[in-house]
Amino acid sequence: MAHFVIMGCGRVGVTLAHTLDDAGHTVAIIDQDERAFRRLRRNFSGSKIHGVGFDRETLERAEISNAYAFAAVSSGDNSNILATRVARETYHVPHVVARIYDPGRAEIYQRLGIPTVAAVRWSSDQVLRRILPEHTLNGDFREASGRLILGEVNVHEGWYGHMLEDLEAVAPIRVAYLSRFGEGMLPAPGTRLQQGDIVHAMMPIYATGEIERALSSAPQPVAE
Repeated sequence: MAHFVIMGCGRVGVTLAHTLDDAGHTVAIIDQDERAFRRLRRNFSGSKIHGVGFDRETLERAEISNAYAFAAVSSGDNSNILATRVARETYHVPHVVARIYDPGRAEIYQRLGIPTVAAVRWSSDQVLRRILPEHTLNGDFREASGRLILGEVNVHEGWYGHMLEDLEAVAPIRVAYLSRFGEGMLPAPGTRLQQGDIVHAMMPIYATGEIERALSSAPQPVAE
């Protein structure tokens, strides 16, 4: 089980908190309005942290140093991006995602390597897919036999600059397309992974654990 930190106790933040809590994970949810915590159910077992989500003292009370993932889903674009950058760059949280209301900013944030979900196509499921790898097991598509699924693949930043063929060489996947700057892109021979890219691949359902192990760490150096 992992530790998750959520900034924003609105409807989406509450949905995320309850889903993760039900799955047995530890959760800390942050909001600067204490009244927002009333939205949480009575048996919510996580921590309720009153404070500003991008303030280091607040984040440390939420045990950000132990977090597997951080989701900024407050009502402010700037606050969400700032908090996400602090979580990633200061505390090195491996999985982060920010909610934004202005889709025109998406390309800027993607260039910063920050996965974003625009409110115009918002759902808590989209956030869960980015911070909870096992949530992608249902996939975007499952072929008739049930053996293959199309889904997002979590890739360590050490793979940036590598060709997609390098990913396919170490894990049983076939890259179907990339999401780059919020738009779909069909890979061509020699396409290299860039910071902020989201990889969508076909994979055997039985090999999801192997794929996660292979691609969630930096590639091994080639022996000379």
